[in-house]
Amino acid sequence: MAESARPIRVLVAKPGLDGHDRGAKVIARALRDAGMEVIYTGIRQTPQMIVETALQEDVDVVGLSVLSGAHMTLFPQIVQGLAERGMSDVLVVAGGIIPEGDRGPLLEQGISALFGPGASTQDIVSYIEQAMAGRS
Repeated sequence: MAESARPIRVLVAKPGLDGHDRGAKVIARALRDAGMEVIYTGIRQTPQMIVETALQEDVDVVGLSVLSGAHMTLFPQIVQGLAERGMSDVLVVAGGIIPEGDRGPLLEQGISALFGPGASTQDIVSYIEQAMAGRS
């Protein structure tokens, strides 16, 4: 883990109506096991709820998971909401079923990295640690 005054704080959220959260829970545990502080919001969160929780919890990273296909609507709303609340420095990573054709537009809209099914938890942990080390 990067040397800092406090552990990396990560909000793991399931925006939208997607009720499948096993993957998000696996990621949350891997991040916690790597020494990060993890706040898990649970399922069926609105973009506004996620942004407000990120603000209240003073997180460094927001991790989003969507399997419902609503990523092109929900992810940009969250990125925009963070920016509107003065949190454009928060790293936003996402995972789920993201078609190849949607990846470029999402990255252009502020998602830092996209992880699909089968992504290694160690790769996700390493990505966050390296990205946050670059911001210190």
